[in-house]
Amino acid sequence: MRIDIMTLFPDTVEDVLSESIIGRAQERGFVTIRAHQIRDWTTNKQNQVDDYPYGGGRGAVMQADPLYRCWAHVCEETGVRPHTIYMSPCGQVFNQDHARRLAADYENLILVCGHYEGIDQRFIDECVDEELSLGDFVLTGGEIAAMAITDAVCRLLPGVLSDPECFQEESHWNGLLEYPQYSRPAVWHDRPVPEILTSGDHAKVARWRRKQSILRTMRRRPDLFARLRLPDKTKAEKKFIQELEEEDHEFKVRYAENLGR
Repeated sequence: MRIDIMTLFPDTVEDVLSESIIGRAQERGFVTIRAHQIRDWTTNKQNQVDDYPYGGGRGAVMQADPLYRCWAHVCEETGVRPHTIYMSPCGQVFNQDHARRLAADYENLILVCGHYEGIDQRFIDECVDEELSLGDFVLTGGEIAAMAITDAVCRLLPGVLSDPECFQEESHWNGLLEYPQYSRPAVWHDRPVPEILTSGDHAKVARWRRKQSILRTMRRRPDLFARLRLPDKTKAEKKFIQELEEEDHEFKVRYAENLGR
């Protein structure tokens, strides 16, 4: 996969994405990430990329032409028309489903980082395929959102992580939050690691983690829990649900509400 990021701060973007897992993924050839300075594609001596908004109002709007010229350069350089995403507070809220879709469906992405009061709508109408947001808040520019989306997408690509299990058991992969994690020492500040995790019984550990994941989701993200439907066709699946209901009364009540009982 190749991801091109259009930005006013390419050095910042490249510095962050050249570190840790994503940096190593680039070194090993699993992904290519390029940051492009939008100012390089202006036609004025001042490298100005913004101007006053039509209709009045405070602030400035990024002009369509420098954005288009930068975008066209990336298209020419890659030899394709990449799927183009504008980082926008008006876009759909990005989640793990978006990350999975982008990683699976596209070989080339362009992420457009706005600034100031946003970008000229005509560029969006002509070049942008979708708009994505990190949430219901506003940032100074799109760079943080672009780096977050790049990281979330790249870590799902084959070879970037050592094994698919590294992300398949994480929060949001299957609609649940991840179970609690512990490391050494076994007791810290009089707080012991749950005994089952040191038992050596991998089946019991997996069962405990599954239960903890469900209960954590119930308590912290009721919106996710409300959509939960546990498999209940086999005896083992039914027994798992029964155990949860016996161990946690709140789960019994709220899961019954999910099922309309």
